[in-house]
Amino acid sequence: MPVLPGAEPFRHEGGEVGVLLCHGFTGSPQSLRPWADYLAARGYTVSLPLLPGHGTRWEDMAVTGWQDWYAEVDRELRVLRERCARVFVFGLSMGGALALRLAARHGDAVAGLVLVNPANKVHGLSAYALPVARHLVRTTKGLAGDIALEGGHEVGYDRVPLHCAHSLRRFLRIVDTELPQVTQPLLLLHSSQDHVVPPADTARVLSRVSSRDVEEVLLEQSYHVATLDHDAERIFDESHRFLARLASGVAEKGSTSGG
Repeated sequence: MPVLPGAEPFRHEGGEVGVLLCHGFTGSPQSLRPWADYLAARGYTVSLPLLPGHGTRWEDMAVTGWQDWYAEVDRELRVLRERCARVFVFGLSMGGALALRLAARHGDAVAGLVLVNPANKVHGLSAYALPVARHLVRTTKGLAGDIALEGGHEVGYDRVPLHCAHSLRRFLRIVDTELPQVTQPLLLLHSSQDHVVPPADTARVLSRVSSRDVEEVLLEQSYHVATLDHDAERIFDESHRFLARLASGVAEKGSTSGG
C-alpha cells in the first residue's frame, strides 16, 4: 500500500551524535519531520522511522500491535548505536512511551530522552471495554490533528482500530511498570491544553522514573501535536540545548543533506 504523502520515513547521516525520533499512535513521521529537519541541519545523525501499519490506511494498522511498533524503534536504535558514539531518543505521545521503554531496556545505550506529551494510559471508561469491544466493533473516531495553530495539519488516520487501541493499552501498562528503570537525563515538554493525553500522564511519568537530571517545560500555546504547533520552535531549540549540554565533546558536524 502506498505511503501517504508526507508520511515517509526519514534518515540523515550526520555526525557522531544520533537522534531517534518516535512518532505517535495512528500518526506518522510527518508529525516530527520539521524536528528531524531542524536536527539534521545542525549536524546530527537522525532516524525517523515509519511504524508498522502507520502512514497508509487504518486497515493496515489493524493487523499490527505494540510488539511490531516497538520492534521497529528497537531495530533503529541498534542501527544508530553502530553508527554513532552517543544516541538520544525523542518521542511524541505513544512515541514517548516507546522512547521510555527503549531507555528502560537498553540502559546506557540511550544517552538521554526528550519527550513531548508522552502517553502513559488509555483513558476513559471505554478503555475497560476494549477487550470485548474490539471483537464487536472494528474502529472508533480518530485522534489525529489536535493542533491549536490555524491551518496546522497532521497526517494520520481518521479511525482508530480497536484491536490496536487494546494493544496500546497493554503496552502502556508494561511501560508504566518499567519506568523506575529509566535513569537517563530527561527533558519532558507538555502542553497546558491537550485533548488526547491529560496532565496526569506527565505527572505519572515524572513521579515514577528514576532519572535525576530532569527538566519539565510547559507549552502554553499548543495542543497535543505540539511539534506542529505554536511551540514547535521552542521544542526544537530546547532539545538542541539538551543535546549540546549532554553531548559536549562529541563531534556533531557532518553532512547536512537530507535523505
